[in-house]
Amino acid sequence: MPTVPLPSSANMAAEIDNSKYFVREIEKNDGCVLRLNQSYIGDVGCVVWDAAIVLAKYLETKEFYDPPSGVNAWCGRTAVELGAGTGVVGLMAATLGAQVIVTDLEDLQTLLNTNIQENQSLIKSGSISAKSIGPLVETLKQLSGPETSIICCYEQRTEGVNPEVERKFFELLNRHFSCEKIPSDKQDPEFSSPDIHILHIRRKD
Repeated sequence: MPTVPLPSSANMAAEIDNSKYFVREIEKNDGCVLRLNQSYIGDVGCVVWDAAIVLAKYLETKEFYDPPSGVNAWCGRTAVELGAGTGVVGLMAATLGAQVIVTDLEDLQTLLNTNIQENQSLIKSGSISAKSIGPLVETLKQLSGPETSIICCYEQRTEGVNPEVERKFFELLNRHFSCEKIPSDKQDPEFSSPDIHILHIRRKD
């Protein structure tokens, strides 16, 4: 399966915290670097996935953030990242000025809070905190209203039960939401991949 091409600035760094974590660095467009701790032991939420990087870099595209022209769609906005894992997307949004809540299962709270603390110096006007939250589609229904914009990014997988899980998720999602796929020319030109999809999701009337 193809992976997202990463520049030399996004790499694996040295082990820290008695070898509990290894670090991945993601360079922002302004040259600052997000440092994401990843756990050697744990489930899928313990590492930075390519889809998370694609979505994080999408938040920096000119549609949302272009300081020379005065565009900053994230400044002062409230954002919730569901299934945050390491928290890279929420951290990116917070550094751009959003008030962010990152959510995942209880056993990932320590990792999320570690990454928040690691990157706190990059967060100026925004904020970020970590919490646990329930099932995905039901949560989206509870959190969203007519003006809510949901941005979803996922890597399409063809092995095992993944296609069936994906089919059931979108079947349930489409009962309550409309989905618009973002074309590759609207994404970050370097951080994108044919098998990673970004969707804008809104509640149906």
